Amino acid sequence: MLSLSGKIVELTELSLDDAAPLAAAASENRASYTHAHVPADIEGMRRWVDLALAARAASRQLPVVIRRTHTREVIGTTSFHLEHWPWPGRTTATHETPDAVEIGSTWLSHSAQGIGANREAKFLLLDYAFTHWQVHRVRFRTDVRNARSRRAIESLGATLDGILRADFSDPDATVRDSAYYSILASEWPTLRESFAAE
Repeated sequence: MLSLSGKIVELTELSLDDAAPLAAAASENRASYTHAHVPADIEGMRRWVDLALAARAASRQLPVVIRRTHTREVIGTTSFHLEHWPWPGRTTATHETPDAVEIGSTWLSHSAQGIGANREAKFLLLDYAFTHWQVHRVRFRTDVRNARSRRAIESLGATLDGILRADFSDPDATVRDSAYYSILASEWPTLRESFAAE
């Protein structure tokens, strides 16, 4: 079971019991969710949790709840989207650890934005992916119009790999272009030192 703690946030695996506190966190102020799929009510959040847990059962995703470290208040969520590559000699499509991951489906309550929670959560996830799973690459993607998200990803040291046009549907009923970023395993030790020096 994944459980990671920092000074600001604590990350644990999603459970059915998290739907109500996630719905409460998402209802604080929805102004920053223009480019994010964040359910607006408890019914929608329960459906989202059910889908995320089904993806976990199928080894496609590891959904995570973000809490304040000292109060354990639920303030948002994020996920590992798992990639299992077809290596020569491997007999199953999936195996114990992923070859690469995408960190996404991230959102925070209004009151938890701008306090360092997102940056610390990303550091904890990056370090887990590269150190525990020894993945080859961590990817991020965001709507090209989401300047705040792109700045946050770039501040992690991720490299822009390119723009994928007409990537998928957006909450505003448009078809969005996505900016794809990545960090490679070979880059993580230097980036990790930069985080440690902050």
